[in-house]
Amino acid sequence: MAKIVILGAGISGHVAASHLRRKLSKQHEVVVVSPNSNYQWIPSNIWVGIGRMKAEQILFPLEPLYKKKNIGFKQAKAVSFHPEGDKEVTKPYVMVEYVKGEDKNTFEKVTYDFLINATGPKLAFDMTEGLEPGKNKAYSVCTYGHAEHAWHGLKELIEEVKKGKKAKILIGTGHAKSTCQGAAFEYILNVEQELRRHDVREMVEITWIANEYQLGDFGMDGMLLSYGSNIMKSNEMIEMIFEDRGINWIIGAGVNKIEDGVAHYETLDGEYKTETYDFAMLIPAFSGHGFKAYDKEDKDITEKLFKGFMIVDADYTPRPYEEWTVQDWPETYQNPSYKNIFAPGIAFAPPHAISKPRVSKNGTAISPAPPRTGMPSGITAKLVAENIVDIINGKKTLNHKGSMGNMGAACIASAGFGMTKGSGVSITTYPIVPDYVKYPDTQGRKLGKTFGEIGLAGHWLKLTLHYAFIYKAKMKPFWWLIPE
Repeated sequence: MAKIVILGAGISGHVAASHLRRKLSKQHEVVVVSPNSNYQWIPSNIWVGIGRMKAEQILFPLEPLYKKKNIGFKQAKAVSFHPEGDKEVTKPYVMVEYVKGEDKNTFEKVTYDFLINATGPKLAFDMTEGLEPGKNKAYSVCTYGHAEHAWHGLKELIEEVKKGKKAKILIGTGHAKSTCQGAAFEYILNVEQELRRHDVREMVEITWIANEYQLGDFGMDGMLLSYGSNIMKSNEMIEMIFEDRGINWIIGAGVNKIEDGVAHYETLDGEYKTETYDFAMLIPAFSGHGFKAYDKEDKDITEKLFKGFMIVDADYTPRPYEEWTVQDWPETYQNPSYKNIFAPGIAFAPPHAISKPRVSKNGTAISPAPPRTGMPSGITAKLVAENIVDIINGKKTLNHKGSMGNMGAACIASAGFGMTKGSGVSITTYPIVPDYVKYPDTQGRKLGKTFGEIGLAGHWLKLTLHYAFIYKAKMKPFWWLIPE
């Protein structure tokens, strides 16, 4: 009998648990450890943040589902890793701390045969002075709780504008190394449409602020897209959308301090500037959780497991940007020191950025960190689960592989809610990490598989995916037929 412990119940953790439970017999134990009692379909946070969906529509409690499906659940957070056990416990374990109920604040050594670290990122608001959801008129949509909070702030502003107040809204990234520009992009377009729906658009100035060198970089070095019968750069597409909607933009900006209604930022030219606002939504930096690891003698071995995020089968050799290749990226997400530990999704340490690193004249790094959210999180979690199943069944090699350098991704960015007036920006990218050797003339991507579309159909597709993926997450009949 094998025991597989999964840390985290986000997209990666939940996908891994679902596939493991479906493919393994009941004699094997699957246990999920998560501080959050709910599963949330994160892509729909955007609609909670504009008041068009309730948080209850994008989440459900995990424990009843896991009990029904014979998956163990501990509402706790990981504290430290002990991949060799210790003097008292011979099996590898994770020290966890319960966060709710009678066991709150108590610790447990959770042993395992296989460990999947799907803890995702720490939302590092503390890396930007003054940036905290709801404080200083700045909000977040990174969780359903943040999104609900943001909607209350936005709603209050809309009411003030209806009474005659002129206002400024600032949306984008809240740190020089932030990632997840896509979520901010969705939110600014949805907010812009909601202001029109409330007949107050002309009273509000909207500005995009981001660490991108060009619009449409999205932390992936931008894209050359097939657009209908034309070819278009992603920055041209986003500029077109922003100009059409009257949205201003500030790029190459590293936000370093937030005060009440004032964002301080540094530009790549080395200038220090400010931007005022009445409402802001700024995505924080993502960082590792700061976990520590110890061997059986209680010696600190954190560097064997973590490099900020978890070390996997990537090539982490430091190289100049010009020497980076897609072969640097991991394929199995297995830790090289402890072969029974895996880290799919955002939890793995990327070998390098995808966008070209840029530094201001003052020496400040201002460029997006690499995204691993959404579709790649689900795909990598599934292949990790499949490899663990194979090992348990006697296979000696990891046959399921998937590098972001040979993996495509589809992103449907909501550009406004509504069955008749909604809109979506549909972008597919292949590969996610550009291969400049294989596709030297098309910015590292394959045209035809890298394309963009804008329109109402995108909203319908985004809404369909919302219901399809919640159905899948609830493990309803034939859920596994829905791809990641």
